[in-house]
Amino acid sequence: MTQEQNKELLRSQQGELNAVLMYQRLAKVVKTDKEREAFLQLAREEGRHASVFHVYTKQALKPKKTMALIMPVLYYLLGKKRLYKMIAKGEYDAAVGYQEQQDLPIPLSVG
Repeated sequence: MTQEQNKELLRSQQGELNAVLMYQRLAKVVKTDKEREAFLQLAREEGRHASVFHVYTKQALKPKKTMALIMPVLYYLLGKKRLYKMIAKGEYDAAVGYQEQQDLPIPLSVG
């Protein structure tokens, strides 16, 4: 793996960890149990994604709280409909960014 690939994997790992915290915080402010469970499920999935990146990077990172603090405020300011569109776009953009990483060899500890 090149240094540039490792740097990109670290960035992705950090993003996933940040998303875990963000979704956990959003789960605390939403109004319905259905939304709460959806955000908690998303947090779990992002945690699994972060753990896959960790296998490659071998680095223990900590989530940054910025988005976890901003998103609940935006939930109230923008409303859930607009915020959910922003979240969906962010998830889509991340998925597109991960396309390049799909060609990396799978470490033995994943398989």
